[in-house]
Amino acid sequence: MEEEKDFLPLLGTDYVEFYVGNSLQTAFYYQTAFGFQPLAYSGLSTGNHVTESYVVRQDKITFVFTSPLCENSKVGKHIDKHGDGVKIIALSVLDADKALKETALRGAVISLDFEILKDADGSIARSGIKTYGETEHYFIDRTKYKGDFLPGFEAWNPTYKPKAVGLKFVDHMVGNVDWGEMNIWAEFYINVMGFTQLVSFDDKDISTDYTALRSKVMSNGNGRVKFPINEPAKGRNKSQIEEYIKFYNGGGVQHIALATDDIVSTVRELKNRGVDFLYVPSTYYKTVLDRVGSIDEELQELQELGVLVDRDEEGYLLQIFTKPVGPRPTVFYEIIQRKGATSFGKGNFKALFEAIEFEQSKRGTL
Repeated sequence: MEEEKDFLPLLGTDYVEFYVGNSLQTAFYYQTAFGFQPLAYSGLSTGNHVTESYVVRQDKITFVFTSPLCENSKVGKHIDKHGDGVKIIALSVLDADKALKETALRGAVISLDFEILKDADGSIARSGIKTYGETEHYFIDRTKYKGDFLPGFEAWNPTYKPKAVGLKFVDHMVGNVDWGEMNIWAEFYINVMGFTQLVSFDDKDISTDYTALRSKVMSNGNGRVKFPINEPAKGRNKSQIEEYIKFYNGGGVQHIALATDDIVSTVRELKNRGVDFLYVPSTYYKTVLDRVGSIDEELQELQELGVLVDRDEEGYLLQIFTKPVGPRPTVFYEIIQRKGATSFGKGNFKALFEAIEFEQSKRGTL
C-alpha cells in the first residue's frame, strides 16, 4: 500500500507560528482584516513569563503570533534579524516520536527533542527539526488531546469577533532561499522528509524584462503539504527573491497560499476590510480568456478585483496576491480557488512578477 511506503505520513498543516513585535496587535489585525477568530492565549496570566502568544483560527487555518516578554530572548533576536515572520510550520502526524526518529536518521538537525505536554484536556506529543533559514518544522500528535490548541494555553474569548471571510485551509507555503540553495533544500525534502518534486520552473518560465527566479514545488505523499522553494536567477535587476533575502536576512517563508471556495466574495470582503493587493493592468484581461478558455465567473468582476486566472490539464484556478503585510517587503499572502487545477498558475507568472516589480520600483529596491 502507498501509505506503508510513506515513512513520514502527514495529515496536513497543524499551525503556523509567527514571531512578531506585538502579538496582540497582530492578532487584532488578522481578526479585522482576514476574518480569523480568537482561539487561545499564553502569557503572563497563564504563567508564561517569557513570551506572549495569541492564537487565531479560520476553518482549518491556525495562526500563532508570539512576542517576547523580556530582552535578549530567542524570539526577540529573531525579530531583530528578520522582522515579523514565520518561525514554525507545524505538521500534523500520528506519531511525533517516530517522525523525529525517521527524519533524524536521514540527516535532519533536531530543533526540539520529543516531548509530551499535558493538561486537563489530555496530552500533546511533539518534536521538531530545522529547515531552510531559521525556519523549523514541528511534528504535532494531538490524537490524545481534546483541548482547542496546546497545553499551557487558555481560551481567548474577546467580545470582538468580526465574521470570517471564507478562507478554508493552507494550500501551499512558499520558501525563499539564497543563490544556489534551491536544489539543496529540494533534496532535503526528498531525502529527509520523503517528499516528491511535483514540478520545477526555471528562469525561462519565471522571468520578465528585468528579473528572474527558479522554483521547485515539493509535496508530501498524500499531497496535503506543498512547499515550493524559490531561489534567485540572473536578471538585469534585483529580483523579488533578492529583495526578500536582503530584508529578511536569509531564507524564510515568502508567502502562504490560503484556499477559498468563492474567491470573488472572499477578495471583495478582504478589500472592504483594507487588505491591499497587487495591481493587475487591464491589458491582462483582454487576452486571458483566449489563453484559459471559458470560466464560470464574470470576467468583468475578476478584473475589478484584480483576480488572475490560469488553466492546466485538470481544470482552472483563480488567484490573487496581497502586498507585504508588514514594514519589510517579506511576508505576503495568496488567495487561491482551485476549480480542478492542481498547478500553480504558471501562465500568470509574467503578470504577477511585473506587478511585484512595480511595487519594488516604488520602494526603490528593483
